[in-house]
Amino acid sequence: MTRHYIWDPLLRLFHWSLAGFFIANALLTDPESQLHETIGYAIAALLVIRLIWGVVGPHSARFSSFLPSRSGIRGQLTDMATGRRRVHLMHTPLGALMIFNLLLTLAAIVATGYMMTTNAFWGVDWVEETHEALVTWAEISVFLHVGAVVFDSLRTGVNLPRAMITGTKSVPEGAKIEP
Repeated sequence: MTRHYIWDPLLRLFHWSLAGFFIANALLTDPESQLHETIGYAIAALLVIRLIWGVVGPHSARFSSFLPSRSGIRGQLTDMATGRRRVHLMHTPLGALMIFNLLLTLAAIVATGYMMTTNAFWGVDWVEETHEALVTWAEISVFLHVGAVVFDSLRTGVNLPRAMITGTKSVPEGAKIEP
């Protein structure tokens, strides 16, 4: 195995904090409680930090370093269909799409959640319905994300959850590596 340091501590802290806060708010807290609202503000703060880090952070954290392309997406789908094992050191093209999906969805959840606390949108049905639909979409996306991480870990031989804990990807010898 060759080891590649990829994910910096701030990025890993962001990932696991966001996961914990999302699980807490989506599944554990009372949506009418102050705790739910406070966790929503914590998620908003995390998203702002990630937005800043995505512009000024290290190369692997910058959004510009993992913008997905059509050819990259096609290549990954072809790899999956043919059983070819190419390891992406950072995010795969499909993984990058999921990241942007989750970040935008969570930002919209935060925005609609905040709107529900204002006088202008208090009790407005479409805001609450949009908020709930976005949470459902985020839950589906998280389920797909976790499933894809497990699938890609098995397919490529790279333990992706461990990499997001330690910051280091251990790549099997002889694997073709994509930047």
